[in-house]
Amino acid sequence: MSALERLGQFYINGAWVAPGPGGSTMPVENPANEAVIGTLALGSVADAERAILGARAAFAGWTVTPVAERIALLRRIMEIYEARSEEIAQAISAEMGAPLSFAREAQAWAGVAHIGATLEAAERFVWEEHRSNSQIVREGIGVVALITPWNWPMNQITCKVAPALVAGCTMVLKPSEIAPLSGLIWAEIMDEAGTPAGVFNLVNGTGPEVGQVLASHSEVDMVSFTGSTRAGIQVAQAAAPTVKRVAQELGGKSANILLPDCDFARAVDEGARLCFANSGQSCDAPTRMLVPRARMDEAAAVAAGVAQALVVGDPTVAGVDLGPVVSGLQWDKIQRLIRAGIEEGATLAAGGLGRPGGLNAGHYVRPTVFADVTPGMTVSREEIFGPVLSILAYDTVEEAIGIANDTQYGLAAYIQGTDPALVGRVARALRAGQVQINGPAWDLFAPFGGYKQSGNGREYADWGIHDFCEVKALVGYVAP
Repeated sequence: MSALERLGQFYINGAWVAPGPGGSTMPVENPANEAVIGTLALGSVADAERAILGARAAFAGWTVTPVAERIALLRRIMEIYEARSEEIAQAISAEMGAPLSFAREAQAWAGVAHIGATLEAAERFVWEEHRSNSQIVREGIGVVALITPWNWPMNQITCKVAPALVAGCTMVLKPSEIAPLSGLIWAEIMDEAGTPAGVFNLVNGTGPEVGQVLASHSEVDMVSFTGSTRAGIQVAQAAAPTVKRVAQELGGKSANILLPDCDFARAVDEGARLCFANSGQSCDAPTRMLVPRARMDEAAAVAAGVAQALVVGDPTVAGVDLGPVVSGLQWDKIQRLIRAGIEEGATLAAGGLGRPGGLNAGHYVRPTVFADVTPGMTVSREEIFGPVLSILAYDTVEEAIGIANDTQYGLAAYIQGTDPALVGRVARALRAGQVQINGPAWDLFAPFGGYKQSGNGREYADWGIHDFCEVKALVGYVAP
């Protein structure tokens, strides 16, 4: 059965089931052409509770399953995922608009990469150790609710499900209702791999309905959420009465500091491309570029050249760099913020309002560059989540650090420079969970998560496993 045919089903207790009474439906739209491609069943309170109770019933057996068996299951999952990677890429492109090449090489690939990193981490993870007079045991925290976003659907599903599974947790996944196709394929993969009934469950639905139940339910021991800071606050409030663990990866407004000694043209070019990638829909995108004041015009010209050279269009056509943003609601928000940048006096170096020329349908945004942005402007402070770059000037490195840290967010930061001592000093001064220095390769073993209102907890590899474990001390333990 195709993912489109699964839109009316949930995966609960090891079986594909029809929604119970009380749910509703919503259309699934292809953002490239605004065509409705299917109708998604949205779960009710009863559907969410059925999945939670299924996970609870399965926990006692799964958490004592030997680690080697849990790892073996994850290996089977990876093998099936790799065999279906093209289908996953096609689904991601259709549901959230990623160009097919990007959907294959970045979006779908990220899932394989996370599973592989989790497997490697699990093999060397210290599940038990003896300290002083105690045996320290790390075991799955219990039933976990996993709420994932639409912008990197398989990246976020795999970097939650994989570590939770090997940690010995059972789970309920609620993917984004905006981009549900890839999540349904993931559930098929879990089923085909032989995941025991109740260990993994999937219920589609909205945040105020299903998400709220998952966050607040007394039989859920932990909720792991990725999404906006606004929604993250609601999740934390719902979880508070049951004192469950809450791990969150939320919004960002990441600064990219170009130090005076960097390879300037290259740094601007690469920084702009990274900002625009995935149509700007990445929480850690370097959306604020900080440059020496005397080089503002040069930075604006290079970044504008990048923006103007990008091909925006149908994600199924070869050679397209950027597809649409995910929805009309997201498009409207981006247009509002571009308008704010213009009205507040930033210099529009490239892009602007409306669709790119020749595109009369679909949620396409013109790659936009604002120069002469000041720290108080809306485009410098709000997370836009679209292909919009703001360039700010600084006079001293200390001022650049201050501007970079002057935000409610702290997910990521970027530095470009050649003096190791200076780069190191700046990196340590930035209040962000991850600092990227001179465009390094993606490190799947580095912790990913934020400071301040960018969240709490850390994901990826062993960091993710730790987040899904409870720690028990057996004081006075003597090995048999």
